[in-house]
Amino acid sequence: MNKCEILSPAGDLERLKWAIRYGADAVYIGGYDYSLRANANNFSLEEIKEAILFAHAYNKKVYITVNMLFHNQDLDNLDNYLKELDKIGVDAFIVSDYAVIKRIKELKLKPEVHISTQESSTNYQTVNFWKQLGASRVVLARECSKEDIIDIKNKCDIELEVFIHGAMCTSYSGRCVLSNYVTLRDSNRGGCSQVCRFSFNTSYSPEFSICSKDLNMAQYISEMVKIGIDSLKIEGRMRSVYYIATVVNAYKMLVMHTINNTLTDEVLNYYKKVLDRCANRESTVHFYDKTPGVNEQYFTGREEVSNQDFLGYVKGYDEKNKTMVIEQRNNFKVGDVVEIFGPNTEPFSFKINEIINDKNESVASAKHPQETIYIKAPKPVQVFDIMRVKID
Repeated sequence: MNKCEILSPAGDLERLKWAIRYGADAVYIGGYDYSLRANANNFSLEEIKEAILFAHAYNKKVYITVNMLFHNQDLDNLDNYLKELDKIGVDAFIVSDYAVIKRIKELKLKPEVHISTQESSTNYQTVNFWKQLGASRVVLARECSKEDIIDIKNKCDIELEVFIHGAMCTSYSGRCVLSNYVTLRDSNRGGCSQVCRFSFNTSYSPEFSICSKDLNMAQYISEMVKIGIDSLKIEGRMRSVYYIATVVNAYKMLVMHTINNTLTDEVLNYYKKVLDRCANRESTVHFYDKTPGVNEQYFTGREEVSNQDFLGYVKGYDEKNKTMVIEQRNNFKVGDVVEIFGPNTEPFSFKINEIINDKNESVASAKHPQETIYIKAPKPVQVFDIMRVKID
C-alpha cells in the first residue's frame, strides 16, 4: 500500500518546526517573492536555509511556492532567486507559470517541479502534458471528484497531490478576480483579500456572502490512500501552531491506521471530532463525493468563534516526580479535565488536581499568558506534547 506523504503548510519557521515534529513528511513554504500568500510572514533566504537544515535533519522535505502569475517585470530577478534556492537545497518548486518551468529546466536546477493547484488540473490529458514538460508531480484542482482522481491515477504515471483539509476557494482553485475588483489586491499575485467572505447588504439579506465552508476529507482518507495518492495536502500557511500540529497529527494517525489495517469507526470518529474542534469554520467534503450544494456554502452569515482548546505545551518533564513543565497558552483551572497528545504520545486525559506556578505557589488557575506552570501527569509526557481541552 502507498506510504502517502502528509504535506503541511508553514507560514514561518516556528510553524514549520511544529509541523515537522508532529509528523509532516514535507512542508510547503513561501519566500518574500513570487508566492501566493503575501500576507503570511513568509521566509527570507536565510530562514529558508535554516528551514531546510531543520527538515532534512528529520529526513523531511521542503517545497517552496513560486506560483503566482508572472508579469514581465517579475522575471527580472527570477533566475537568481531560483538558483539560490537550488543552492541551499530546496526539494521542489511549486509552480504555475510555464515561464518558471522553462527557466528551471534551462538552468538545469536540481529541485523537482510540482505543478500548483493554480493550474486547475482536472483531467488526465492536462496532467500528462505537465509530465512532458518535466514535472514530477501535479497538485490536482480542489474541484476533482473521486472519479476524476481515479481516472487520472490510472492514466498518468506521475505523482499526484490532493488537498484534504483547509479553506476552499469560491472560484476555481484561486482563479478569482473579486479581490482585484473590490480591493485592488490581486489574488493571483499573492494579495487575495478574501472578498468571498465579506458580508454584502442585499435585498435578499443584510449579511449575504458567497463563502465556501472549509474542506475536511477525514472520512475518505482510507480511500485516498488505497487509490494511491502520493501526497495529502493541508491548507493554511497563516494558521496557528496548534492548528497545524493538531491537523497534521490527526491525518498522520488516520494514514497510519489505514496502512496498518487498524482504522476502526471509533478511531475515525475521534479524529473527526479533533478536526472539527480545531477549526473556527464548519467543514465538509465538497467535490470528492458530489457537486457541492447549499450545505457546503455560507450564504447568510456565520459565526467564527476563536478556538481556546490549546491550553499549553510541555517544556519539560520530571520523571521522578511525574510533573510536567507547561507553557500556558489559554486559561485553565484546578478541576478541569484536560487531554495530552503528541507526536509519540497516545492521547490521554486526566483531571487537574493542583497547579503550581513558577514561584512555587499553589494557584487556582493559570491565567497569565505564556506563564510557566507545573502539573502532575498520570503518564509520562515528552517535550512539545500539547495539553488541550478534552475531546469529548
